[in-house]
Amino acid sequence: MIRLTDKTLTRRALLLGAATSSALAAFSFPARAIDSNKATKVLDTWYKLLLELIRHTATYSPPVASRAFAYLGVTVFEAVASGNPDFRSMAGQVNGLAPVPPRDNAPYDEACILHGALVHSMNAHFGNTGPTGQRAMLAMTKKLDSLAAEGTAPEVVTRSMAYGLAVSEHILAWSANDGGAVIENMGFPFDYALTEGPAHWVPTSTVAVQQKPLLPNWGQNRPFTLPQGDLCGLPTPIDYSEDPTSTFYADAMDVYETSKSLTDDQKAIARFWSDDPMLSPTPPGHWVSIAMQIFERDATPLPLQVETLALLGMAIADGFIACWRSKYEVDLLRPITYIRRVIDPKWEPLLNTPPFPEFPSGHSSQSGAAAGVLAALFGTNFAFTDATHADDGLKPREFASFQAAAEEAAISRLYGGIHFRPAIDMGLKQGSCVAGYVLKVNTRA
Repeated sequence: MIRLTDKTLTRRALLLGAATSSALAAFSFPARAIDSNKATKVLDTWYKLLLELIRHTATYSPPVASRAFAYLGVTVFEAVASGNPDFRSMAGQVNGLAPVPPRDNAPYDEACILHGALVHSMNAHFGNTGPTGQRAMLAMTKKLDSLAAEGTAPEVVTRSMAYGLAVSEHILAWSANDGGAVIENMGFPFDYALTEGPAHWVPTSTVAVQQKPLLPNWGQNRPFTLPQGDLCGLPTPIDYSEDPTSTFYADAMDVYETSKSLTDDQKAIARFWSDDPMLSPTPPGHWVSIAMQIFERDATPLPLQVETLALLGMAIADGFIACWRSKYEVDLLRPITYIRRVIDPKWEPLLNTPPFPEFPSGHSSQSGAAAGVLAALFGTNFAFTDATHADDGLKPREFASFQAAAEEAAISRLYGGIHFRPAIDMGLKQGSCVAGYVLKVNTRA
């Protein structure tokens, strides 16, 4: 089981400590590990900072975070695959991706390639993060410059860093026209006409910017693996009704009555999977965190790490694109709106309601996609302990499988009072559909 130890550098120490050279000394690596595991150290260290930057960058709502994980995952995979005969490039398989530049017939260092790629990619994706994040990236670059170059001839370091940069530039150029590259007003449109009728979404927050819904056009973005003719769409949910004998009313009562009888464990589940922006690495970051904990526990080889990060990244990104397309096609109101209108005007859910339509559940869609991909890579009955929120004082949770974790993440939204049950069930089905497309990508020769 994955456990955090006293020697594990905490998330807060990573971001805040990396901003000063003295605190960054905490990132010391055993000399023997440097020789054999430089590349995995570089990858792990940058990705830990990635999770923290997402937590501290205002534009990184869950869909935006999923996009960054996908492009960074493809970047590190293609960088490694270019020199690994056991791998096959995803170019020509993933929508719009052309082959990355080939390596020259000369020696390369994998750690330096990854470092060169990630320095460039991280600064490109997080150019708008705050001063602390900027200082952390600069300090991390300097620290990992030394780690990556240790024991490697200067000309190999230069060649490898330049190649990593070239791969990053190639992937970023591909990303530029996908529809999600520019985020204005933190993702909330300046103008948006609400759909008329009682069944449709209305604002549930008093925050001024959230009087418009988050990223209404995200579902139109170019997906990574989904064909444009099939974005894993869902059947239209049941008809809206305020009749106490209707199925819709029964679904609302399910949310209401569940909220009134929550056990301590159900409350813990709701909070564990809440993953609110600016307070966590977001829901997609939670699944990347799970993968990274597995890497650390099992000393996962570098090739499987980058393959996982690429496929997982694309799964959660396509999960959000498919989910957001469905959300704005259906445009269903949230439980808090219905329950206060029809059942109990003073009702309060356990969690804050996100500012966008209800159906389907984003947690469910992306968790179903993530679980499907991770199960294919590591096994259907792969047990693990998730300590993603240990720094926040939330107890780790144990799971017998990725599917069990996905189902808990999904049902957490019922416990939180955020979703009706059909959105949860159908979201998981949508995520499974997404995983099926991602797993058609052949990463191995």
